[in-house]
Amino acid sequence: MTNLSKQTVQETLAKIIDPDTGRDVISDGRVQGIHIQEGKVRFAVVVSPDEGPSKESLRQACENAVAAMPGVGSVTAVLTAERSGGGPPPQRQKPTPLDAPPKSAGGIDNVKAVIAVASGKGGVGKSTTAVNLALALKALGRRVGLLDTDIYGPSIPRLMGLSGKPETDGKVLKPMENYGIKCMSIGFLVEEKTAMIWRGPMVVSAINQMISEVKWGELDVLVLDLPPGTGDAQLTIAQKVPLNGAVIVSTPQDIALLDARRGIGMFDKVKVPTFGIVENMSYFVCPHCGQPSHIFGHGGAETEAQARDVPFLGAIPLHIDIRTTSDAGTPIVATDPAGEHAQCYLEVASRVAEQIDASLGAGARKAPVIRFE
Repeated sequence: MTNLSKQTVQETLAKIIDPDTGRDVISDGRVQGIHIQEGKVRFAVVVSPDEGPSKESLRQACENAVAAMPGVGSVTAVLTAERSGGGPPPQRQKPTPLDAPPKSAGGIDNVKAVIAVASGKGGVGKSTTAVNLALALKALGRRVGLLDTDIYGPSIPRLMGLSGKPETDGKVLKPMENYGIKCMSIGFLVEEKTAMIWRGPMVVSAINQMISEVKWGELDVLVLDLPPGTGDAQLTIAQKVPLNGAVIVSTPQDIALLDARRGIGMFDKVKVPTFGIVENMSYFVCPHCGQPSHIFGHGGAETEAQARDVPFLGAIPLHIDIRTTSDAGTPIVATDPAGEHAQCYLEVASRVAEQIDASLGAGARKAPVIRFE
């Protein structure tokens, strides 16, 4: 029986030298939280807050070393600036200017186009929209992948009816698959009830891993379900991946549209085209009389799209069938493709597909240089 233990993992990691300090990562106090369960190993590589992504190569070296150990099925190593005492003291480094080109600016291997589904705030049905948009693009004949980049609130495993752990060869992860869609989410790597109490560097590291260390295969489009807001995660993705465009999801009421404007503004700032706005929960259809009620207002997203000179991609109703199929992991586009609600998503997808094709015809985008003026 393989002797895989915390001690043997530490002994392996003691051979990894940090080139900046000349000391191994164990004696230097850089490794914390080693956890082993059924051949799955998880640990954190501690860095000072101003080292951040510059230590990605050290994290990778640690992960590769443990992955080569007998009895190890998978390894998850993350960078963290969290510190419980000990470890190397913070090192002052020359700050990277905000307009400096990103260190890693290439696309994702074998993926023709990448689009982001985003919202300025939570609770507008962004993930449900992302899932059904991905399925609708597949129904239009595209090879589609779906990446859940919401580290704090991953929804894709539940929405896509997926559970279990992704396979790995020790270097890259193989995406999970359902309904013909390849999927990856941090939700596959942690228990559903686990609270992700992570600081910014850990979140950024996890997103980088899911972007660059997943074997997607040949895809026509990869749909990124972004977390709500305009923070570290969104900026990391904008610099890491040359996005072809972004789809903004909003509800009709003014408070949601206010945040949608911030989302559009963020993508404008990082030179990512906004493909358009989807008005989700646009109207409620009474199950008894069949009449629509505009309980969140009406037409706000379309008016906003006109004001911002971006396309209005379509309206999705607030309907119990969309909610129940989402909760059950049986998305409505996959399970009732001929239904009227699935047709709403298919109309949105056809408009998005046109813009994807137009963006590819204009040539590949480079990852943006982010400037704040």
